Amino acid sequence: MGSCAVGIHAAYRASGATLPYGDLLAAHGVAMEGYFWRVTDAASGRVVIALIGVNRDTDGEHWSTLGLAGHPGGFLSVDAHPEGFADPGRLTVSAGGAFAADERRVRVDLGPQAKLELTVADPLGWPRRRFGGSSGFQSVPGLNQYWHPWLLGGRASGRATLGDEVWDFTDAEVYGEKNWGREGFPDSWWWGQAQGFGDGACVAFAGGQVSAGPLRTEVTALVVRLPDGALVRLGNPVVSPVVARVSDEVWLVRGRGRGWEVEVEGHAPLSDAHVLPVPLPSERRNTPGALEHLGATMSVTVRRGGRLVWRGTSPLAALEHGGLERAAAELRRRGVPPDEASGPQRPA
Repeated sequence: MGSCAVGIHAAYRASGATLPYGDLLAAHGVAMEGYFWRVTDAASGRVVIALIGVNRDTDGEHWSTLGLAGHPGGFLSVDAHPEGFADPGRLTVSAGGAFAADERRVRVDLGPQAKLELTVADPLGWPRRRFGGSSGFQSVPGLNQYWHPWLLGGRASGRATLGDEVWDFTDAEVYGEKNWGREGFPDSWWWGQAQGFGDGACVAFAGGQVSAGPLRTEVTALVVRLPDGALVRLGNPVVSPVVARVSDEVWLVRGRGRGWEVEVEGHAPLSDAHVLPVPLPSERRNTPGALEHLGATMSVTVRRGGRLVWRGTSPLAALEHGGLERAAAELRRRGVPPDEASGPQRPA
């Protein structure tokens, strides 16, 4: 590839877009590059999440949004770290000594009571396909958000220190995704992910308003990795549309296309939600922005040609309803300062 073509391709990726069959995991060079891991240990009923968003401010300098949380117990630790690095050549991210991760390892150190050491064996990655989680939208430059669930299973082992508790896990289920885009969030977005069905299945969905200049449309992507390894992805607005009806306690997602029909129902009480931060890249600060449950209930039904293919229920699902105003309202209801993240609300 000549130097001119290299420059054009770099500029194209810096818009957030990715060519068909392109590398979705390496840094694109946008205002926010977010990476997220979720460990589900069905045997113990425990879940751990770790997240890093590498953000770019108006001077071109990078900083990071960091988070570590667990269920049960409601543990949550977050930070706006002054450093941040995301490799443009591969999935490698870091924030000083506080966070370091690649495709096989995650290390978090947010203090003596907020640590994670995680290794992933036998990863079940996204198969080589023309498009990833965002379907053809991945190739549209300048969108506010792109999404790709790149790790749909594997064996996670390690140790999490969450407050006064130390959790060890061996061969737990693991999920990983990347989301990235320019600065700014829609008024509302929704997301969910679940393992712990007992048969190796993995489910994930993400939706909200997608925009680029005058283009505005609401899209939900839905992905199911079935127990036999088959991957179903719905969410192309024309050939496999997905419809979502979401409140703060109920998530209903239904999609169909190419003979497939998938129904997802999720439930969780609002008081059980973590209030997680989202970055304001240009301001070098986080702000509460998403209500996320770590131990919700998700039931999924998959049919093909009208025939039942798979059905499962997980009591350890993640369900999220995002929006800056929504998060602010929930913090007011809890009596929490408006600039702080929050674990689940404890009964009086």
